[in-house]
Amino acid sequence: MTKHQQTEHRLRYVLPFEAEPAELSSVRRAVRDALSQWGASAVADETELAVTELVTNVIKHVGEGAAATLVLEPKDDRLRVELHDKSHAVPALSQADGDGECGRGLHLLAAMCLDWGTLLTATGKAVWCELSLEGTRQCVRVQRAAAVLSEYRRVVGTSSVVVPTYAVLEESVTDVIADLLHWLAAQGGDPDEVLDRAQMHFEAEAEAA
Repeated sequence: MTKHQQTEHRLRYVLPFEAEPAELSSVRRAVRDALSQWGASAVADETELAVTELVTNVIKHVGEGAAATLVLEPKDDRLRVELHDKSHAVPALSQADGDGECGRGLHLLAAMCLDWGTLLTATGKAVWCELSLEGTRQCVRVQRAAAVLSEYRRVVGTSSVVVPTYAVLEESVTDVIADLLHWLAAQGGDPDEVLDRAQMHFEAEAEAA
């Protein structure tokens, strides 16, 4: 089951799954879909590669079919990737570069990420890494919009759709805008004037991007 969460105004993408080779393509697709919704498609390739290495490590060293949970969380200029499993065994870089399957995967992770590590939990561990979002110019605005949509869908009771399609999200965008215009009118504001101003801001920022 895949789900988006909003906690303390932060976006989180949570994907429980069974660590099996056959699941890798579905996990990668889920990662790409989440990043697309957050406006962070520019880091999709690197994130998919990092997630593939993390999942492969679980399959090889925890066991095929092991219960695992992937968590993605954008924080300012970084994307944090966590993979939780039920083993307390902590992976470590090998002394010789590329020595062993686990060593190769971890060396690759260390080379491509800003930082990485292991966090022990009550039920096992989480291996995490962080990727830069600096190159995604409009990422912060898109993240905020995604957070608004996530909370709006929760409030109106439409968040039961696990992975909303673009059509569903587009309809939610329309509903959010319509509700905001109703709020403006109730406060004595001019919805047309605000729409025009918002369009001007959008076009100016799109030109500058």
